[in-house]
Amino acid sequence: MAEQPHGWRVVVIANVMPIAEALIAQLEEMGHDVVAWMMQRRPRLRELPPPPWGETTDKTAPQGVNLIWVRDKADLAPLLRGLEPDVLFCWGFSWKIPQEALDVPRYGAVNQHPGLLPRHRGPIPLSWALREGDPVFGITWHRMDADFDTGPILAQSSVPILDGETTMFETGPRMVPAALALLPQVFERLAAGDPGDPQGTEGATWGGMLGEDYATIDWSTQTAREIHNQVRAWTYSFGMGPVPGPFAELDGKRVKVTRTLLTDPGDGSPAIETAEGTIWVLETEPAD
Repeated sequence: MAEQPHGWRVVVIANVMPIAEALIAQLEEMGHDVVAWMMQRRPRLRELPPPPWGETTDKTAPQGVNLIWVRDKADLAPLLRGLEPDVLFCWGFSWKIPQEALDVPRYGAVNQHPGLLPRHRGPIPLSWALREGDPVFGITWHRMDADFDTGPILAQSSVPILDGETTMFETGPRMVPAALALLPQVFERLAAGDPGDPQGTEGATWGGMLGEDYATIDWSTQTAREIHNQVRAWTYSFGMGPVPGPFAELDGKRVKVTRTLLTDPGDGSPAIETAEGTIWVLETEPAD
């Protein structure tokens, strides 16, 4: 591997504090200067309960890093110009960043997408990997361009999908380190002026939000694995999308199924015989 660059001015854009903290720590360990961490300011979030990791404030943000709340994506370009970054790293940010902003960093803007691009472009690639029965969750660092998840690829990896993991809080501790381990390769290619590998159209898929067509469980026609993946796909979507799900009939009642396993947990959870195999229903919520 070529000699790694050091001392670059880096701006991180991320909405999830644990991810931002891990990325910032790794960048600083690699000898770079993280000059700012940007987050979206979305008024509707004030109506929701605090996230599991707590509220992000100046006191909880990594020390020595400017925390900038961005009100509108039109503000990104002028803010970045003032920061004069060498590179922008984006991880878990829902806005389409304007080209004007992407053009500011000297070495470009890079995004971390949890899918093996060009497969599973879109906002919830983990859910679509589960829905389609993929064996792995993908990890891709790619240059950012004017569209979602279409820029040239700089580095890729993957982690196996494990049957026993039912939430992102279980899978994340495997995926985040795997993504961070690719950063030396990313920096090497950036420093060399490598444009990255074009994605092309072969194998490209787009996975939007889950909808009504995937919101109902049928114990009699679906296999245990299909149902387990369906339940997890909804969980890994973090409730985003136009409709809730998935729903099923259980003991004569319509419920929302939120957690299942393919092996007996030994806690008395209901065991349901499906079209193929047994599934254990650990957690449900009232449908109404």
